[in-house]
Amino acid sequence: MGTKGREIVGLDVDQLIQLLNKALADEWLAYYQYWIGAKVVSGPLRGQVVAELEEHAADELRHAGMLVTRILQLGGTPILKPEDWYKITNCGYDAPEDPSVKKILEQNIKGEQCAIDVYNKLVELTKDKDPITYPVVVEILADEVEHEDDLQALMEDLERK
Repeated sequence: MGTKGREIVGLDVDQLIQLLNKALADEWLAYYQYWIGAKVVSGPLRGQVVAELEEHAADELRHAGMLVTRILQLGGTPILKPEDWYKITNCGYDAPEDPSVKKILEQNIKGEQCAIDVYNKLVELTKDKDPITYPVVVEILADEVEHEDDLQALMEDLERK
């Protein structure tokens, strides 16, 4: 990263890189949780749920790319080994061992709620201190809030059936 670009960050850059890497681990695990969930899910509203899970998987992958770009701009190194995802994740990973629509939705709602907490903290940390990271984490937070809303709406539809 350029010297001036690092200077404008009004907080501990190494700590920020560490937090962004933790969020990156979450994004990769969320991507896989959505992707594999879309493959194995079964039950009522399956078609709608598959479409939503696939869309969310694509968003999580895009988020991972945004985080890697920012980590590199800050002079950091993104997580290089998938096994490290489990060591530093904030939100963990819930394997879709029960492929029912209800269970898959519950697992992913829980994941989105954790992600909302993670990104809300990053928003608070970077606001007025890092003008480049701040809009990145705000954009991701907005997506995570939308994901939770989408999944909860599907859960409501499922419970009406």
